[in-house]
Amino acid sequence: MKIYCSGIGGIGLSAYAALQNASGHCVSGSDNARSALTEDLTSQGIEVFDLQDGSHVPEDADVFVYSEAIPEDAPERTKAQEYGIRQISYFEALGELSKDYTVIAVCGTHGKSTTTAMAAQVLIDAGLDPTVIVGTKVPQLDGRNWRKGDSNIFLLEACEYRGSFLNLHPNTILMTNVDGDHFDAFDSLEDYQNAYREFIDRLPEDGVVITHMNDADCKKLVSGINVKDADLLSLPELSVPGLHMQQNAQLVAALADHLGIDAEDSLKKFSGTWRRFELKGETEQGATVIDDYAHHPIEITATIAAAKEAYPGRRIICLFQPHTHDRTLRFYDDFLKAFDLADLVVTTDVYDARPDIDNESVDIQKYTADIHAESIYGGSLSQVKEKLCCSILQPCDVLLVMGAGTVTKVAQQLVS
Repeated sequence: MKIYCSGIGGIGLSAYAALQNASGHCVSGSDNARSALTEDLTSQGIEVFDLQDGSHVPEDADVFVYSEAIPEDAPERTKAQEYGIRQISYFEALGELSKDYTVIAVCGTHGKSTTTAMAAQVLIDAGLDPTVIVGTKVPQLDGRNWRKGDSNIFLLEACEYRGSFLNLHPNTILMTNVDGDHFDAFDSLEDYQNAYREFIDRLPEDGVVITHMNDADCKKLVSGINVKDADLLSLPELSVPGLHMQQNAQLVAALADHLGIDAEDSLKKFSGTWRRFELKGETEQGATVIDDYAHHPIEITATIAAAKEAYPGRRIICLFQPHTHDRTLRFYDDFLKAFDLADLVVTTDVYDARPDIDNESVDIQKYTADIHAESIYGGSLSQVKEKLCCSILQPCDVLLVMGAGTVTKVAQQLVS
């Protein structure tokens, strides 16, 4: 089969492309930004084009798979339509790819990637040889976000954005939490949680949901469903800090118990993933740099708490890049309290990931001033890096670089 992937550098679509390539299909694609992910795809023999004007779409492609970032009127989608090529979204493609497998799907507002990575470690160590797609790079998967297994188990990360996970066919669901996000795509928390209920309803009669029954929202959603309560198990011992990490691991321990395998040793040696409390190194000033994907108030609070646990007595500085104007405004008051445990917060300009649908703009100066903890506005990424190096960072500081956008570049630059 000949497959063309538009937006192939995305964390999900890149994994799908690599997996299909490893399965013997002819895969190519495009992305407007080169990255480590696209370079890795190229190393696997997948042709990746920078230009997305439609000129690289093969006229004889069997299927055109596009990421959520590619609008309907994009040149490549227009060209695919002209050629009469079947077009499907990444999650539609993932649903088709995985439908004949026994699917273990990890969903939730926070913690999906880490929980999926932990589960992959446990299943691989137990010899169950799963196929895996996860929304981050994982050391146990050779630093990649996918794995081709030879068993009938397909472990995947199930994203709720725009109801994407409703294209999947789960047999087992691990649900981390459902406290709400993506309100550019959902009208309310009720609307958001209804999508999860629809996802759970896709389980077969013998399917099971593994979740935290101490979480009132999760408990409400699984009423009348076959449930395994992870909170009945003790918090696993991990080598990575944070209560939220242990709670993710509880779900994986419950999955292992459900499958009749052991998880203890695998979880103990779990070393984390890319951009999830990832230790990057030290700056010239002697500050420790940690890179984290946290971009929601609850995630930020959990990450700072983990840093306080791992580095007691040290000054915790947060470099935060707000992700989208709509999310920042929707959770405005929650963001202001999220940094309470930090000693200093440095903000950057908002990462404008969805300018076509953001309705308002954040006054970043006011936002920074409103944060309860001591805070300063640092400006652009280049400006904030200069300020950190010249006047802020001191020996023994812990710098948490947080955000789902481009701020990760600063973390790398500071230790290079």
